[in-house]
Parts: sequence; structure tokens; C-alpha cells
Amino acid sequence: MGIFLVLSAILLIVQGISAQFPNHGRPRLNKDIPFKTPTGQLILTDYVKDNKLSEARAASEVHYDGFQNVSSYSGYFTVDELYDSNLFFWFFPALNDYETAPVVLWLQGGPGSSSLFGLFGEHGPFIINKDLSVSLREYSWHKDHSVLYIDNPAGTGFSYTNGGFAKNETKVGADLYRALVQFFTIFSELQDKPFFVSGESYGGKYVPAISYTLHKNNPTAELKINYQGSLIGNGWSDPANQFVYSDFLYQLGLVDINVREEIRAVEAEAVQLINEENFTEATQKFQDIILGDSNTIYHRATGLSNIYNYIDDSDEPSYYGKFLRLEEVRQALHVGSVEFGSQSDLVYDYLWDDITVSVAPWISELLSYYRILIFNGQLDIVVGYALTANYLQKLNFSSVAEYKTADRYVWEVNDRVAGYVKTAGNLTEVLVRDASHMVPVEQPDAAYDLLYKFVRNIPLADEF
Repeated sequence: MGIFLVLSAILLIVQGISAQFPNHGRPRLNKDIPFKTPTGQLILTDYVKDNKLSEARAASEVHYDGFQNVSSYSGYFTVDELYDSNLFFWFFPALNDYETAPVVLWLQGGPGSSSLFGLFGEHGPFIINKDLSVSLREYSWHKDHSVLYIDNPAGTGFSYTNGGFAKNETKVGADLYRALVQFFTIFSELQDKPFFVSGESYGGKYVPAISYTLHKNNPTAELKINYQGSLIGNGWSDPANQFVYSDFLYQLGLVDINVREEIRAVEAEAVQLINEENFTEATQKFQDIILGDSNTIYHRATGLSNIYNYIDDSDEPSYYGKFLRLEEVRQALHVGSVEFGSQSDLVYDYLWDDITVSVAPWISELLSYYRILIFNGQLDIVVGYALTANYLQKLNFSSVAEYKTADRYVWEVNDRVAGYVKTAGNLTEVLVRDASHMVPVEQPDAAYDLLYKFVRNIPLADEF
């Protein structure tokens, strides 16, 4: 890994900025990397095994004066005993109507990005200020929904593993499912509440993975989770049909015809490699186009480094990484000696091949049974709207013909045009105006409106 990448990785950890698709080179799978077993962390799995559920809930309560009496619970669920794999969770009960509010799981992307980025940077109750004080977010999703943040897969954020890194989405789904069963065992009053899975970016893989696992396991499971649907923001889900950067960037005016043809040639190579199931080299082509360091075709042609917002090339400071290293915060979150983000690079490395594997077949099957919202920020590059629309046009689900001819409606929030909506069967597709790869960052009220209405099956546009 070059000096640029080393410095970038250090900066991300220190500041707490969590790139959805981190700048990265080829995987560096060093089997000799030592694992130091953490101590002092709160693992709730033994409580569940011993049926000490009230004790588990009490032990996991978060107490920190800076959180201003916002109720929450945190700790670990063991998901793979062989490898000592433990997923960290942080749960916020709904502020309003907890007894009836839907439950929402949030999964960040990466691979290797902590879901606490979504909590602190997008839609959780807390905003961390420069002096590491805490402010409350106006459009926190927990106001009308019980929200569960999980650092996923094992090795991400505060989650950890002794060698049990996920190499594919089947493993991702299996581990998350084990965590959810334990969560709903402890918080048993939530078992019958509508449950939705949400995420963004590489969450376009994670969300279908756990959703599909729930779909397959629920019919015969002793503990049934009331899964109702999913929300995917700027999701990387079907690489072969999302490699359309050449036309997308050209139409935005960011590259000329010559660069368009250069990118188109690399895209064709990537798709061919995917068809040959040579995912290692296909992922490298993705890196060459846009994901890698400053030598990508995109950066060389545009001079831009922000692949999440093409009209803003600045780096907004983020302080939650420093905040999570405060000893009193670590104690409140029950993480013991676990170092935040220390294994995140390995998560990316082990999922390298998975980056160019499609989960479109899972999404297609899920759409036969559950409602799915797929939304995109207008200003994103790395998973721009055109990329998403292209794969949805080719998705093999029962309402695809209806989707191709569906009318698009204007969606308004607070007396302004927030975006555009179309529906077909169980699929809802939304473009969010003036939003980046991380929609709630620029458009928190619109993101809240999306969530609130979708999970309650309320139409986003009056024309429906």
C-alpha cells in the first residue's frame, strides 16, 4: 500500500471519517497478523444462553452525561464461536410510540465502514462537535422508529474476529442473522413489530444479504422476525450492470469523448472478467476506473478526489472517531479494550472478490414478497443514479415491465421538490435532489420523510 493510502487510512481513523468505498489497493492478506483477544467488553450471548434477559438489558444500558438522557443500549453478540467473532450493536428505542414503532436496522458500507458513521454523521441522535461535545440531531431517525446500528461484518468498527472474516455475502447474512436472533430475544417486545433493513453504498450488498437470509430462515425459525422490507441508498448491488461510468461521466460533462472511450474499454474488460467469474481482476478494473488512489482514470481526467459528490470536492471534518476514543465513552459503550476500526482494512481485503459479485438475484426474489425502496442522491458519482437505474432496468422481477414504463412523480418535502419517485409492484425507486452518496447528510428532512412514509406504506407523491 502506497504512502498516500497509508496517510489516508490514518487520517480516516483519527478524524472519524468513514469512506464508503475506501481508497485501497489489492488485498494484503497477511496470515501472520497477530490477534490480541480484547478484554472487558460486554458480550450478551452468555446472558441469552442462560435466559438472563432482563440482566442482559440492564447490563447493556448506555450511561453518559453527554448523551442528554437519550435512552440506548450497546454491547456485543457472538456470531461465530469458532473464530470468536462478535458484532457490536448500539440500539436506540423509538422516542415516540415505542410500543408500536417500526424497528429499523442500519448497515454502513465499505466494506469495512462502521455503522456509527451513519449514527453520528447521518441520522442518529448525536452530532459530535469539534470540542467533542454532543449536540442532538433534529431529524434523528429514532424519534419515530427504534433504530439498531450494527458494525458489520466482523472486524468493522468496534466488531472483531480472530480470523473469521466474511469472504462473501452468505457469511455476512448468516452472522447478521445470528446477531438479530439474539437482539430480538433480549428485546422480545419488538418481535412482532414491523422490521426493516436499511443501508447505503456497500450496504447494497449487506441489505439484500440479511434480507434474503431472513426470507429463507423465518418460515422454520423458532424465533420469527417480522421482516417487512428494505431500504437501499446509493447501493452497489449488481456490478456488471452498474459499470456504466463512461456514459454517466460524459453526460455530466466531467470527461470528454476520448476519456469516455477509455473508461468504456475498461468497463468491457471488467464485465468480461465478471462473466468469467474472475472477480479478483474484475475488482481491480473497478479500482482502475474510480476506486483506487490518485491514479484512477476518474481522478486523472477530472482532477477531483471526491467520488461521493461531484459539485463539492472538499472534506468535511468529522470528530466522532476521536470521540469514540474517549475513555468515558468507551466505558459507556461497553467495548472494553477493543480498538475502533483496527481490523477494517482486513474486512475490505477479505471481501475484495465479493466487490464485483452481484446480489441482483436475491433482490429479484425478495421483490416477490417484500417492499423494497431503492434511492439515490443526485450528486453521487461512485454509485450514481444512472448506475442504479441501469441495473434496475435489467432486474429479473415480476414487475420489471411495469417499472420500465412507470410514470415518474414529483415528491415534495416542506414545500420544495425533494426528488422524483416511481413504483412498480413492490419496488419504489427514488432520486433525491441535491444529495450526495450519503443522502441524509445534505437532505436530512427528505431522508426522514423517505423512511417515515416507506415503512408505513404511505405514498411519497400525491399522484399515487
